[in-house]
Amino acid sequence: MKIFGKFLLYIMIIFVALITVIPFIYMIATAFETFTYVIPFPPRIIPTDPTLQNFIDAWKSNNFQLYFKNSLIVATITMILSLFFSSLTAYAFARFEFPAKEFIFGVMLFTMMVPGMISLIPLFTLVKSLNLLNTYTGLYLVYVSGNITFQTFLLRGFFEEIPQELEDSVYIDGGNRWTVYRHIILPLSKPALATIAIFSFLGAWDEFFWALIILKDQKLRTLPIAIALFHGQFATKWGLIFAASLIAIIPVITIFVSFQKYFVRGLMKGALKG
Repeated sequence: MKIFGKFLLYIMIIFVALITVIPFIYMIATAFETFTYVIPFPPRIIPTDPTLQNFIDAWKSNNFQLYFKNSLIVATITMILSLFFSSLTAYAFARFEFPAKEFIFGVMLFTMMVPGMISLIPLFTLVKSLNLLNTYTGLYLVYVSGNITFQTFLLRGFFEEIPQELEDSVYIDGGNRWTVYRHIILPLSKPALATIAIFSFLGAWDEFFWALIILKDQKLRTLPIAIALFHGQFATKWGLIFAASLIAIIPVITIFVSFQKYFVRGLMKGALKG
């Protein structure tokens, strides 16, 4: 019975893996097809006449290179700001004692349950009143504030597992709170910080709707908007769209591969303690 149960489990895992992977493989195959306007039916996993022309055309069309650079800047700065502010906030909740601490933390967690579309109009009004429309600062404000609740929740649980004795030894040697944060908390929290970095970068890199709303200057637009421009009014070049999407995946894969050894450990450990 144990062998039969394991066999069924492996079959289910393989089935789910195929469902997940096959659309991605089909996208890759279509990106290398010579035609661009029609998706073949039945689907072909292996291109009949593979070519790199779709990738070349996608890279040179619709200011794709400029939007790629813009997204890289926005996602990187969002990741850095998210790491800084969420780690400081989590450290305060993990180590400081102040009135209504748990109530405030509970309110923060409650905001995670509010759908983003509900807060869209208030956010737009706020950004407009601050004269931040058509600026990257408006993007950073929303991206970082939207990430900080979950990231604080994750990091707090991780910080609380760090022994208090390590901090006490720093105080005995003449250190202060900043010394503890910089030389004890952050170095020992690399798994959690790597997890935050991946989520922050991916969220900013893929975000489309808010960037479309507040960025009117074409020179400031980000990569998801560039990919959307490949959709024509009367016809769509699917080969270009899939090729552009594959190019857009490269930075995400790079970030994930760089931090993957910390990712699962940081996500599970911080969430379990929190």
